Amino acid sequence: MRAITLSKASHSLLRYYLIHVRSQPIFSIHFLYVRSFESQSIFLNTHHSKLTFNDSQLLPLLSNHRLWEARNLLDRMPQRSNHGRVIHLTSLISKFSRNGFVNEAKALFEIMPERNIVSYNAMLSSFINNCRMKEARDLFEAMEDRNVVTWTSMIAGYCRAGEVNEGYCLFCRMPERNIVSWTAMIGGFTWNGFYEEALLLFLEMTNYEIRPNTETFVSLAYACAGMGFPCLGKQLHAQVIVAGLEYDDYDGRLSRSLIQMYSVFGIMDFAYYIFKKNLNNSSVQSCNAMITGYVRTGQLEKARYVFDISPIRDKISWTSMIDGYLSIGQVFQASHLFNNMPEKDAVAWTTMISGYVQNEHFIEATALFLEMRAQGVFPLNATYSVLLGASGATANLDMGRQIHCMLEKTRYEFDLILENSLISMYAKCGLIDDAYNIFSTMVSRDLISWNSMIMGFSHHGLANETLKVFEAMLESGCHPNSITFLGILSACSHVGLISKALELFKSMSDIYRIEPGLEHYVSIVNLLGRAGRVKEAEEFVRSLPFEPDCAIWGALLSVCGLSETGAEIAKHAARKLLELDPMNAPAHVVLCNIYAARGLHMAEQKLRKEMGLKGVRKAPGCSWIQLNGRVHVFKSGDKLHQQADEVLSLLFGISDKSCKSISLRL
Repeated sequence: MRAITLSKASHSLLRYYLIHVRSQPIFSIHFLYVRSFESQSIFLNTHHSKLTFNDSQLLPLLSNHRLWEARNLLDRMPQRSNHGRVIHLTSLISKFSRNGFVNEAKALFEIMPERNIVSYNAMLSSFINNCRMKEARDLFEAMEDRNVVTWTSMIAGYCRAGEVNEGYCLFCRMPERNIVSWTAMIGGFTWNGFYEEALLLFLEMTNYEIRPNTETFVSLAYACAGMGFPCLGKQLHAQVIVAGLEYDDYDGRLSRSLIQMYSVFGIMDFAYYIFKKNLNNSSVQSCNAMITGYVRTGQLEKARYVFDISPIRDKISWTSMIDGYLSIGQVFQASHLFNNMPEKDAVAWTTMISGYVQNEHFIEATALFLEMRAQGVFPLNATYSVLLGASGATANLDMGRQIHCMLEKTRYEFDLILENSLISMYAKCGLIDDAYNIFSTMVSRDLISWNSMIMGFSHHGLANETLKVFEAMLESGCHPNSITFLGILSACSHVGLISKALELFKSMSDIYRIEPGLEHYVSIVNLLGRAGRVKEAEEFVRSLPFEPDCAIWGALLSVCGLSETGAEIAKHAARKLLELDPMNAPAHVVLCNIYAARGLHMAEQKLRKEMGLKGVRKAPGCSWIQLNGRVHVFKSGDKLHQQADEVLSLLFGISDKSCKSISLRL
């Protein structure tokens, strides 16, 4: 991107905001509906008199390149002034262009006896509106006379085509600019994601004492949202009110942009004020912005209120509400809303499937995917990725392979997301070789690819392979992140590479400038504890630069054995854990086991009685078993399963046979 030359005044005005932007996370905005920025051209309003011959006679001649005959037809036009003839032919050029006959419009333009600036601008707009920027540029450079409309049309055309740098170069060459020109360039920066440049250019515009219009503020509102500028956003809103532009918002675009801006900031009170003020004129985009904003800030009741009062609901409205319910675990409400959705697209299906997976409703996710295919809805890459994740989470290899085969049979276009999902799925299902085969044949890899393979090898306890992939990752120039080190530390912990693990842990902050997270400290505690160095693990916990939380004390508790030293440390860790979480079941259970092992039965009984009074219960273990294409879920001590009696009967039968076999051997 070419640097923008601005005055010192402009830089000083925005310095405060830019400092804060660079120190804060930048908001990533995904606009549900993005309006293509159109050049605000001013064309001559032509009123032509009734003709004595049919203009449609020109079209077939121009289409078949019979230009000589077309020119003869023009010469036979009724006698009128040269100015009138130019107006009429210019009108025909615009008419041909609007109906998609750009080549015919070009041919007519080339055989025109006379042309003026309006004719050139009409032909220029024809090229621009049909994304033929090279021809537009050639015509632009050939023009001897250009006005503001000419320049602005070209700038807007380049910005719409994503060639912002070309547009800005033309903007800098403009001999004179008006508010339309400035707004075209500001909008071009905004719609292409150059939010900082848009705001800087706006400040430069104010140095020329040019008053912004409604369209200017629409672009600026989105730019402020994109950069995360709540303070500047509020100031812009104040300028809109002072300038009285709220009353010029005839199409509601300004109010929509402000609602979107405040929704991104999470300032929903301001967003709702604007929404309520324009409720009678509210659009589906405004309603969607409100729903999305409330969902993002966890205000589901208010989101549902806006959803219910919305005069028009589209697929985005429904999907946003469904996603909101799923994000807080209200699967039943989300499912009910999904079933009542009048028209579902692939995004809605994928959202619901993903929600089932996130809330561990794996059976429902699979069933919904099959229903999606039965209804003829073509899945997205994200749909397959979510299902592969579910296959890995439940170690359902058959399902994962079926999805993989489905992708290959349909010749689906593989991307990094799908390939990364396949690596993770095969690794979690126990086929680490298959995972590595996919990894090794990838054309390109991103950070997630490397991390997926590292975590896969780590999960299988293959420390050497994990470290080799890590070295290859560094050689490729890919910078590791916290997840990378989590996989490496876990792999080292599996095989007892204590020195290597501690060395890598230290390198996180010293070399790679990565602040260790809670999971990394837990991993070191597990590493030392598994090696029998429980005392060192305790010292490590005591030396932490922050107060240990439940996860740290829980990790220390889990690695303490029932030896004299381990029992004392476990007792201390359990007490610390209970101070932070009095209802923590594992801490109670470990203390009970310690008391029992030491013969302190009175203390054990007292603690178990306290557990009963407080209602502390250990979470039951859960298993998934696939049989005859169906996944069965069993919980420890659960007798509610439909086939529980059969399972128990078979289990007792196996136990009896085992006992008899042992007796015979004895």
